[in-house]
Amino acid sequence: MRFPRQLLSAFLGALALVAMLLTAGPASAHDAAESSSPADGATVATAPATVSITFNNTPLGLGSQVKVTDAAGTDWADGPVQIVDNVASQKLREGAPAGKYTVVWRVVSSDSHPIEGTFAFTATAAAAGATSAPVQTLGTPQPGATQATETAPDSSEPFPWSIVVFAAVALGLLVTLGVLARRRLGVGDGDNDGAAQTPMDGRGRTEG
Repeated sequence: MRFPRQLLSAFLGALALVAMLLTAGPASAHDAAESSSPADGATVATAPATVSITFNNTPLGLGSQVKVTDAAGTDWADGPVQIVDNVASQKLREGAPAGKYTVVWRVVSSDSHPIEGTFAFTATAAAAGATSAPVQTLGTPQPGATQATETAPDSSEPFPWSIVVFAAVALGLLVTLGVLARRRLGVGDGDNDGAAQTPMDGRGRTEG
C-alpha cells in the first residue's frame, strides 16, 4: 500500500516537529538554585564562615562569583568560589559584624548559560575577631594625671630659602662677569687707539 505524497510529507513534518520538541525541552531549561545556606531570610547567631548555594545540576566553575556584603556595603567574601558536585560555596573573612547580609551569586549552568540570584540573612552577633568599638588613637589619662597636649605639626610648607640664596649667587656671578667683560673691552679699545696713533705721528715727523 503506497501513501499519497502529501500525506507522507505531512507525516514526516509532524515527526520532525515531535523530535525537535523532545530535544529542545530539556535544553531550554537552565539549571536552577534549589536551596541556600543560610536560607533566604534566616537569622543566625553570627555570620557563618561559609555561604553556599545548591543547584539541581552541577554548574561550571568558569566565571563563578559570590559576593557577601553587609549593611555598610563591605564585601566579606574571601577567595574564589568552590564548586563541589552541585554545591557552590564561598568563604567569608573573619571578624564580620552583626547585621543584615546580602548574598549575590552568579554561576555558569551546565548548559553554558550564566544564571544568577540573591538571598539575604541576618547575624544577631558579630563573628569572632570583629572590632566592636573604634580603637582610640590617644591614650586615656589616668585619674589625677594631666595628659600632655601634642603640638600639631605645621602643615604649611617652609619658605624656600635655598632657592633665594641660589638666585642671589647666580645674580652676583652674572654681575661679576659683566664687569670683567666691560673691562676687557675697555683695555682692547685703548690698545687699538695707541696702535693707530703711532703711524700718524711718524708721518707727521717725516713730512716736517
